[in-house]
Amino acid sequence: MSTPIRITDMKCAVIGDYPVVRITTNVGIDGYGQVESWKPFLKPHVLFYKDYLIGADPTDVERVMMRIKRMGSYKPWGSAVSAIEIALWDIAGKAAGVPVYKLLGGKVRDKVRVYNGAIRFPLRDQSPEAYAEDVLKMAESPEGFSIIKQGISFHSRMMYDVPDYFYGEIQTVGRHPNRGLMTPTGFKHTLKCIEAMKLALGDRIGLALDCGPGLVKSDALRLAKATEDYHLMWLEDMITGDYTPYTLAHIYRDITTQTTTPIHTGEQMYLRQNFVELIETQAVNVIGPDPLDVGGLAELKWIAEYADLHGIMMAPHGTGDGLIGLAALVHVSATLPGNFIAFEYPKATQPWWYEIIDGLPNPIVKNSYIDVWDAPGLGVTFNVPAAKKYLNAEDAGFFD
Repeated sequence: MSTPIRITDMKCAVIGDYPVVRITTNVGIDGYGQVESWKPFLKPHVLFYKDYLIGADPTDVERVMMRIKRMGSYKPWGSAVSAIEIALWDIAGKAAGVPVYKLLGGKVRDKVRVYNGAIRFPLRDQSPEAYAEDVLKMAESPEGFSIIKQGISFHSRMMYDVPDYFYGEIQTVGRHPNRGLMTPTGFKHTLKCIEAMKLALGDRIGLALDCGPGLVKSDALRLAKATEDYHLMWLEDMITGDYTPYTLAHIYRDITTQTTTPIHTGEQMYLRQNFVELIETQAVNVIGPDPLDVGGLAELKWIAEYADLHGIMMAPHGTGDGLIGLAALVHVSATLPGNFIAFEYPKATQPWWYEIIDGLPNPIVKNSYIDVWDAPGLGVTFNVPAAKKYLNAEDAGFFD
């Protein structure tokens, strides 16, 4: 009789800004998960869950997750739970000798489309001309992206650099702290920047816009209606979004029902239960949960399928998810239903990440697609001798 597999330890190391989770077992199989690069402070939060995991069978992913997922929340506090879930799938796939996508129901596509929200360039200023130049640079990336996402309005520096952008006192502390009614100057400037970007890209590349959080309902609706003829991919997080611990689905619905411009939100949201109102009331046209915030891969897939039943599209968030997060996105996206558009391509914060992770295709992206690979688990792992050079002293035993 084979030895039952059990979790023996969980470690977390901050490697180049990313908290990385390693779960080990009594049979020599380990699994990795990753937290977004903007959250190095979450290492202690990851380790909080350790005592809930020891002794459990890591291949019973849902049973293990039932121990911990009620103790997470909206971004950033669901990240630790999500990274652990992904590490469990990595172990389960390796133990079964199959890629993670097989355990999630099998793939429905052999390659997955990605969009560019991460390979960006510093804007020389906040002028329409600068925005046009910037999206053209993004379009020239060798990945050949078919969709580009740019930050505007309250998800940009407009409120700081455009005089009298909105009726409000500028806040500088916290993440995306500004909110208020745009002045006529601010609204017209925002619209001119959108027009310039759309003119530069034409119809050959889709344009998505990350707008907030921070717009008030009247401005959000006015902006959506003013851009209806531009065939935008979506307007994202206009009301709530990044680091907002609630959704306000009823406000999104008031906007979505009055415009043909697709409305999008969801990156900050945690667990399927928090998507129910958003989906069932048709509050948005596109949802974008992040596997590293929403509770993991099985959670994201459940949400995608429920959204599909309600005619809502899926474009998973992922800009800061790193290379382990990239692998996780490839696997889950390969299994999603036909409402899948593309996921946001993560770019590693340091170039040496591409030297310490083995298993990714080279090049990773070809003509806006990533081919789905078939190695067991997530199919990527650390080149341990190379990776050890980037460990902090306190994490020296991470790979032992």
